[in-house]
Amino acid sequence: MKFKFLNFFLILCLLLNTHILIAQYTPYFQNYSLSEYHAGNQNWGVSKSENGKLYVANNNGLLEFDGLNWELKALPNKTIIRSVLAHNDKIYTGSYEEFGFWEDNKKGVLEYTSLSDKLQGNDFLNEEFWEIVAYKDMVVFRSFLNIYIVKGGDIIKIKPKSTVISCDIVNGQLFVSTLRNGIFTLDNTRLINVIEDELLKESKVVSISKIKKGLLITTAIKGCFIYDGTSLFPWNSNINSLIKQHQLNSHTTLEDGTMVFGTIQNGVYYTDADGRIRFHINKENGLANNTVLSQHLALNNELWLGLDNGLTSIDLNGAHSFYNDISGSLGAVYDVISFQGTIYIASNTGLYFLDQESRLHFISGSQGQVWDLKEINGQLFCGHNNGTYLVENKTMQLISNFTGGWVLKKVPEKNKIYMQGTYAGIVKFEENAGKWNVTHMQKTTAPIRYLEFEDQYHAWAAHAYRGVYRMKFNKDYDSIIEMKNYKHKGLESNFNVRVYKIKNDICFKTNNGWHKYEPLLDSIVAYPFLNKKFGKDAYIISEADINVLGVKGDETISFNTFTSSNHDFFLPIKYFKNRLIVGYENISKISDSVFALSLNDGFALLNKSGKAVKDSLFPVSIESVGINGALIDLEGVDAIDLPYSDNIAITISSPKSKDAFFEYAIFQQTPKVWNKMERATLKLSNLNNGDYTISFRVANGFGDRSVAKDIKIKVLPPWYKGVKGLFLFIAVLILVSLVAFYFHKRKIEKEQKALQEKLAAKQEALLKEHAVENEKRMVQLKNQSLKSEVKLKSKQLANTAMSLVKKNESVLEIKNELVKSKAEFKNTFVYKKLLRKIDNSIGHEDEWQLFEYNFNQVHEEFFNQLKSKFPKLTHKDLKICAYIKMNLLTKEIAPLMNVSIRGLETHRYRLKSKLNLGNDISVSDFLRDFK
Repeated sequence: MKFKFLNFFLILCLLLNTHILIAQYTPYFQNYSLSEYHAGNQNWGVSKSENGKLYVANNNGLLEFDGLNWELKALPNKTIIRSVLAHNDKIYTGSYEEFGFWEDNKKGVLEYTSLSDKLQGNDFLNEEFWEIVAYKDMVVFRSFLNIYIVKGGDIIKIKPKSTVISCDIVNGQLFVSTLRNGIFTLDNTRLINVIEDELLKESKVVSISKIKKGLLITTAIKGCFIYDGTSLFPWNSNINSLIKQHQLNSHTTLEDGTMVFGTIQNGVYYTDADGRIRFHINKENGLANNTVLSQHLALNNELWLGLDNGLTSIDLNGAHSFYNDISGSLGAVYDVISFQGTIYIASNTGLYFLDQESRLHFISGSQGQVWDLKEINGQLFCGHNNGTYLVENKTMQLISNFTGGWVLKKVPEKNKIYMQGTYAGIVKFEENAGKWNVTHMQKTTAPIRYLEFEDQYHAWAAHAYRGVYRMKFNKDYDSIIEMKNYKHKGLESNFNVRVYKIKNDICFKTNNGWHKYEPLLDSIVAYPFLNKKFGKDAYIISEADINVLGVKGDETISFNTFTSSNHDFFLPIKYFKNRLIVGYENISKISDSVFALSLNDGFALLNKSGKAVKDSLFPVSIESVGINGALIDLEGVDAIDLPYSDNIAITISSPKSKDAFFEYAIFQQTPKVWNKMERATLKLSNLNNGDYTISFRVANGFGDRSVAKDIKIKVLPPWYKGVKGLFLFIAVLILVSLVAFYFHKRKIEKEQKALQEKLAAKQEALLKEHAVENEKRMVQLKNQSLKSEVKLKSKQLANTAMSLVKKNESVLEIKNELVKSKAEFKNTFVYKKLLRKIDNSIGHEDEWQLFEYNFNQVHEEFFNQLKSKFPKLTHKDLKICAYIKMNLLTKEIAPLMNVSIRGLETHRYRLKSKLNLGNDISVSDFLRDFK
């Protein structure tokens, strides 16, 4: 512990030598807000148990913190808890008209037991218990009115003469301070007055502690006094006037004599044994609240502050200090340099410096992004978004208009020539007679963020986003005579390339790990040495040409040298979590042992000589085990029988382990595979029956691991794999067999019935098929009969027509003979009558009707169709159409119509017009095809 304080003192002295008032710097501290611990804002008391858990007396109840998780426990009456003390596995608390203790039950849950319930009478009314101290084998509860001593199972009440202000244990004695009657010591159950002085009357004594000169008595507004055993006098110290002004509320003395003063109005002061201020933390430099309600000093000088709004832990053993600007003026810091005894800070808002009282000052004209600060030959160069400036006497002088001065490198063996990587490529700076001449090297205009010289005339440049180039300068450095892109020369990834010169090797950090340039191959090759030493994902964030390299990993920042396989020291993630400028992380050298880490809203001064010791890792503790949401007893928790299909939740903790996380492994029959736990509770479900070993351990970013804690879980087989399951299986098997036999028999019966039905259906189908075939045959026979009948009728019709033709021919011959013999007839009347009968015989209507009937029998609906389609056809036209349909010749039709052949041809011509036939269609063809 003394060694760590010596380290911190060394860095303070170094800073004092650079004219920096250390009181403005602070050790590492962390605030905890309401949104993190989810309780009331005021925290009246803080105490840490031997197992490392923190307990806080909060407005809403008792807060428990295991290093990862906060949990709130409320009193049965829901009142404010004013005091807390962790002592001998019990957590004592005091509240309004209530005091008692908490302890874990068998299931790991804190349960409250009231002690004040044992008191009788009304003397207990309207008391609040503001302080609890452990004294010998007693626990003392203090209210403003009384003191209650709990010893064994008894409670002893002591009533002082006036208001009780505080209780303190010094050199094995319990001192009780009162408002009007001085200070007492406890002797068994009696109070003995030991200090009574007018200076202490009506004074609120905050604390009594041991110092070299005697007893240091601190008060709220009258300052501090020293009691040397006989007299009381004011303490002559720097802190005295400050605590009078800001009202002291809490005080702690450390083993080495240093002291912590917590005030109502202005945060907390840390002093040496003589009261000289070492640092001051208040709201202006990051403290969550200026009102300090309580203090607790834990192991390794870890100081906890209970605030009026939140909680804060301060690492008093830390070797590093921090500069924080809560105002937001500073912004993101990109570089820090100590130049001529002044700290200059490059940020995204401009260039700043700290005066001798560490007050922040903005340099006029520097507004904008500042990338780089570098001292060259006693001059301070400032690489700015607008160009490059010289900083002289806190003023800016522009010497280069080329924007974006990222990096400035000296040309080897040339003291007056420098090359700079800018937004627009490479720019040369050359000093001549005290002035700097700036020219652009015309070969490239790409933005160059990284630049390293391989030798006097060769340099490597990395593009700001993609690509890496090897350049060759001429002897006068007037131009770049060669520029080669190494994208396809072994570079696995062309994006986000960083270039470093490490021990005369040109090294590259890419997305795929570390590489280096191999001159003999003129190619870039993998670099296993750096991949192993730094890690494939780690990269250097400090200047590469110094002996100690700052390397950024996933969880830590480490300082490495090549002379040792070990890291010089580590910086855990808590120091820079959410504060690094991602992609622009930077560590700058302030002195041989002090480095500045750039942060958002400030920077950290890292003391390399401090050799920060890594915190030890402690095995995990089982906090609770729940099966299906129900907690089980923790006795015998190392072996658990888990019913099949139930889920299990195991909550673990390791409060003493710092900057660590949990890992677990499930071991059954395969090698252990460790997995990182995102929370402190591991939930398992759907485990197959069998034996499992669940291992838990604590790990950190340095690669350290604690001893594993094992829990054996036996997942019981499901009920159906036991005796009951066997009997049930047999019963089910028998039942299934019977059911199968029944359904098999029923199936056979159904199949037989189906076969019978199928056979009957087949027979019926055959019968139907025969019937259909018979019916087809009947239809065919009937059609044949009809065809024969039609053929017969056609023949009859033709015969009838021929008979009519022959008859009419004979009659016409007779008529012609009569006409020739007309002169031989003497009776003209008889002659004419005979001719008339002959004519009537030729066109007899009954014969036509018989013909028409027979014709329709052969040619169904011929006349009806013809008349419907051609309604203008006459009776005579229809006759001619019928004769033509029968394929009778004109000479055969003429006798039937009792007309001449010529007359019939004329009639046929007229018929063609009525049928609307073209010249290319004959009447005969049309009527033969007409249906």
